[in-house]
Amino acid sequence: MKIAMVGSGYVGLVSGACFADFGHDVVCIDKDQSKIDRLHDGIMPIYEPGLAELVASNVDAGRLTFTTSLADGIEGADAIFIAVGTPSRRGDGHADLSYVYAVAKEIGESLSNDAVIVTKSTVPVGTGDEVERILSDSGTAHRFAVVSNPEFLREGAAIGDFKRPDRIVIGAEDEFGREVMREVYRPLFLNESPILFTGRRTSELIKYAANAFLATKITFINEMADLCEKVGANVQDVSRGIGMDNRIGSKFLHAGPGYGGSCFPKDTLALLKTAEDYDSPTRIVEAVVKANDSRKRAMGRKVLDALGGTEAARGKKVALLGLTFKPNTDDMRDSPAIAVAQALTDAGVEVAAFDPEGMELAKPLMPDVKMVDEPYAAIEGADAIAIVTEWDVFRALDLKRIKDLANAPVLVDLRNIYRPDDVRALGFEYSCIGRT
Repeated sequence: MKIAMVGSGYVGLVSGACFADFGHDVVCIDKDQSKIDRLHDGIMPIYEPGLAELVASNVDAGRLTFTTSLADGIEGADAIFIAVGTPSRRGDGHADLSYVYAVAKEIGESLSNDAVIVTKSTVPVGTGDEVERILSDSGTAHRFAVVSNPEFLREGAAIGDFKRPDRIVIGAEDEFGREVMREVYRPLFLNESPILFTGRRTSELIKYAANAFLATKITFINEMADLCEKVGANVQDVSRGIGMDNRIGSKFLHAGPGYGGSCFPKDTLALLKTAEDYDSPTRIVEAVVKANDSRKRAMGRKVLDALGGTEAARGKKVALLGLTFKPNTDDMRDSPAIAVAQALTDAGVEVAAFDPEGMELAKPLMPDVKMVDEPYAAIEGADAIAIVTEWDVFRALDLKRIKDLANAPVLVDLRNIYRPDDVRALGFEYSCIGRT
């Protein structure tokens, strides 16, 4: 089949490359000429493990191409995926659908054959209805169907998630849409990946409901971690104890500094706004959003407490290890590290930071933070070390060397990657999340 992927960002590029790897003929389309030029040169616009190699192999095989022309890119396409951004709209928190609707209008004006138009972007309930209206108003003479096909990709593991999905959700209103989507995903169907066909509005809501539920699990275990610290319990054992229950499951029960990234913050907010519009309050999600925002600021105070409090911290130095919201990505969107760094610099603390992939994107977000090229350079002369993101490079630090380099042996482990007894045995003052 020929597939057009409109939008060559994280979702569009990963999805397009994976579809090409299945044997489809894929064209990735983007208005950004510099991005397309870089892709032609083999330079990825994002960091995702294995993506550069996957793109290169499919370009070499002739199955994956790039263009800035939507009209050329969608010509002859059986399925046209819309994978453009839907950021939170300034002022009210609603998802900004202007890019989605602009693409839909251009598709309608350029459509040269029967095709299925697929919203891959994360969009609120009812967006597919509006896309269908826009296409109808364009006056196209060709048959089309509008389908919802949300993505469930984890940054840092996106290729594996696409090729070995938990489920594929397809929201279609007619047999034409369902038939084309069955063929698009036939390689995965042969591998017995579960495909759930629903109505379009149901599919749109599934994406938001899934992300809100995962955000709730994260926030719940973070609040249990706070309670563990008060009562002398161990949150990791609590996580194991409840996660062994098949009704609960073990995933997303790792206590830390709060969730961030491109999905959970904006999707929970967009779900709240949708619920508001339909006069159907989602009180649990409201509490999750509020608690997560508070937690990020609390993590900055936790580091200040390790320095002896806000007054004692002024003029001291902290080494910040990890800036991205999670490992194996360069994504800085809503990263807890931003709030931690802001709390420290507001208190007059000097901050030196290292991240394996995120420093270029972090620089404009943290203008008062000094970026260094390796972790030990950040640690040299530090009065405290804070681990904010659990990159593998931080899991096996030379603690004896750290103790010699640092001004004071103070380690704040916001990801619980070290054993308290082991670190304290080396003479460190060690604080973590939900453990004593």
